[in-house]
Amino acid sequence: MTDTAELRRIFAAQQANRWRVARTAAAERIAKLERLARAIAARREEIAAAAHADFRKPPTEVELTEVHAVLAEIRHACRHLRRWMRPQRVRTPLLLFGTASEIRYEPRGVVLILAPWNYAFSLIMEPLVAAIAAGNCAVLKPSGKTPHTSALLNRFIGELFDEAEVAVVEGDADVGQALLDLPFDHIFYTGSTHVGHTVMAAAARHLSSVTLELGGKSPTIVDETADIRAAAERVVWGKYVNAGQTCVAPDYVLVHASRAAEFLSEAKRALAALYGGSDAARATTPDYCRLVDEGAFSRLKDVLDRTVAGGALIEAGGQSDAAERYLAPTILSGVTFDAPVMAEEIFGPILPVLTYTDLDDALARMRPLGKPLALYLFSRRRAAVEHVLANTTAGGTAVNITLFHYANPNLPFG
Repeated sequence: MTDTAELRRIFAAQQANRWRVARTAAAERIAKLERLARAIAARREEIAAAAHADFRKPPTEVELTEVHAVLAEIRHACRHLRRWMRPQRVRTPLLLFGTASEIRYEPRGVVLILAPWNYAFSLIMEPLVAAIAAGNCAVLKPSGKTPHTSALLNRFIGELFDEAEVAVVEGDADVGQALLDLPFDHIFYTGSTHVGHTVMAAAARHLSSVTLELGGKSPTIVDETADIRAAAERVVWGKYVNAGQTCVAPDYVLVHASRAAEFLSEAKRALAALYGGSDAARATTPDYCRLVDEGAFSRLKDVLDRTVAGGALIEAGGQSDAAERYLAPTILSGVTFDAPVMAEEIFGPILPVLTYTDLDDALARMRPLGKPLALYLFSRRRAAVEHVLANTTAGGTAVNITLFHYANPNLPFG
């Protein structure tokens, strides 16, 4: 736990150092990023071990979603950084003949990065890559729910950077709040909408700029023309990576009533292929992680029980073990929009399958659930794709695939 005086000391050191860091050239920043990449590559087994210790995250998932994601971000930044830093000349109107104008991009200064627990390494390191590339100092606050990864980050960053440039601060929500009381130049927060309100209110007191990456109930629409087998495989994979604890995971599926039975059959087949064909196999596979803490388990078990009591059917899964924080990958049918599982973002391994007959009616039922971070559509009809794009809003929309838009560094996220 870091006390308030220590936080202020670190912040003051970075404020005193920010102009030196801001003056660094592209070559210096690229060298820092390349050193960071080499260190990550050398410690990938240690990163995987920490994630497994926190909630039994499979090593292959850690490699794909944590290590590879950050290394790809670093490569992208190194490739483009010189162009990003170059001043941009702009045209001069006739009235100002004889003058010249250009845009120069400046570092923010001292940046606070508040990271979540679900991708505890990549979702703190990727914003750090941006902060370093842009010539900032940064204070990193990992989640207290993943103590092994948090401790690793503290050691790892401490070996690479002076704390006057990059520092890791460990602790609980009180430490996070104490950090928000400091006048950071920019705050980067990934997490829940509820905490997002707190972050934005704190930023407003200091007129700090913010980047908020929040969640939401990300819908998946499967229309009557879709390749059902491909749709089911991609939805099941996207849903159960990290046991559904992914901000852009498909939250629920709206499938055309004429294809619902086929979709459920293919989804169960895909589930068996990924995690095992029996309840026992899925409970013991090393390819499926656990829920992060007892609170997450209790919340999801409660919402599942109430949804089933309300008339939903368990098509697959449903088993649980509180001591293991294990909730089986679960598929539900017979779900309606007023079911308990539809009240808020699930953020866990429960996949409600709803049906529709009219696309516009389905879109109208989706809208009151709020703007999602992601929207997925499976269709082979271009007109339907354009209709959905024109009549919905989301942080990102992917057609005939799930999650992959996040992996494209050329796209903005959220």
